[in-house]
Amino acid sequence: MVEVLRIEPERAQRFVDAHEREALRALYGFAVVPLEERIALGATENGEIAGIASLRIAASLGHLDAIVVARELRRRGIGRALVERACELANYYNCHKMTATVPLESGAERFLVACGFSRECVLAQHAYKVDAAVMRLFLL
Repeated sequence: MVEVLRIEPERAQRFVDAHEREALRALYGFAVVPLEERIALGATENGEIAGIASLRIAASLGHLDAIVVARELRRRGIGRALVERACELANYYNCHKMTATVPLESGAERFLVACGFSRECVLAQHAYKVDAAVMRLFLL
């Protein structure tokens, strides 16, 4: 009998580490070497963190998981500097594309468009029952 339980993240990661390569081979029909790196970037001003970006690199894709800038420091180029540095790192890792998922027609979407991104697709009621725009920027 199969039982589905909530398990500790470390235990789940050990399972993934042991089985992911074969699962990816079955999924794509060829050998895949999984590479994923998470990178935290911080912008500082006067020694204090002014903003952060969370970047995930997987195979040849970069994904911005989050960009957060302190409310009182917004509209001063901090977010744009974080995006630019994230793109530089993705280029270093030979990524051909950077993506981010944000609420559709939001300030975050307009910000990414101003940074050179364009809408790739829309996920209907993706998070918090709000349509999400998957944004992309080709790097190479």
